[in-house]
Amino acid sequence: MPPKNTQPKYRQIADYLRDSILDGTFPAGQPLPSEEALAKQFGVTRPTVRQGLAELRASGLVEAIMGRGTFARSPHSRPGLTRPRGVRRASDGRYIEADGIRWTDAEPPVATRTDAPLALADLLHIPPGEPMFTYDALQTADNGRLRQLHRTYVPFSALIDTKYEEEAPPPAPELYSALADLGHELHFTEYVRTRMPLPDHAQALRLADGVPLLHLIRVTLSESDKPIALEEFYLPGDELELLFRL
Repeated sequence: MPPKNTQPKYRQIADYLRDSILDGTFPAGQPLPSEEALAKQFGVTRPTVRQGLAELRASGLVEAIMGRGTFARSPHSRPGLTRPRGVRRASDGRYIEADGIRWTDAEPPVATRTDAPLALADLLHIPPGEPMFTYDALQTADNGRLRQLHRTYVPFSALIDTKYEEEAPPPAPELYSALADLGHELHFTEYVRTRMPLPDHAQALRLADGVPLLHLIRVTLSESDKPIALEEFYLPGDELELLFRL
């Protein structure tokens, strides 16, 4: 008599679907059994089925398409969106994102004063607690299909003896031209990591359960490698890859 499976039901569902995807029972692009069918098969409620599906979404093996259902994905399939990373300067002096996406702010960003937390202070080479101008923006593109959260930080100390001692600088990307006009030769460094979203991030980006974030930090540096600004980007981590030209 085979040993009884003591795994939680949602884990049994996830394991069954994972094995079926990997062995080709459910090839890439094929719809998976409905939540109702899986609930009946395993003798559970639909929320338990959704918990199992969330595990597979987090591992990239399934994708949910609104109004159509949940579909198998090959572990070797390409994401639906590739975003080149980087900043270049156009002939008119403007700085342009390499991905060429035209982002629209849900609301005009407003400068607020925040104090530098330890992690960001370390990247900016400033004392923890130093005041910074901060801008927050929810940005959308492609008629709302693409969404990202974008935060810009500029330390007060980077603006000493400039006109921005008396007025807030613009948020990025206009910030780059403003810094260049102050005489800086700019270059950039980016840090990329994944993590699970906080509830407000998941809501703003409309993330399904189990979908991680890509968290990008971009540091703007002067010609002497002095950090003078920092940005954070929060991007949905499903169906997305980043392209860096080296």
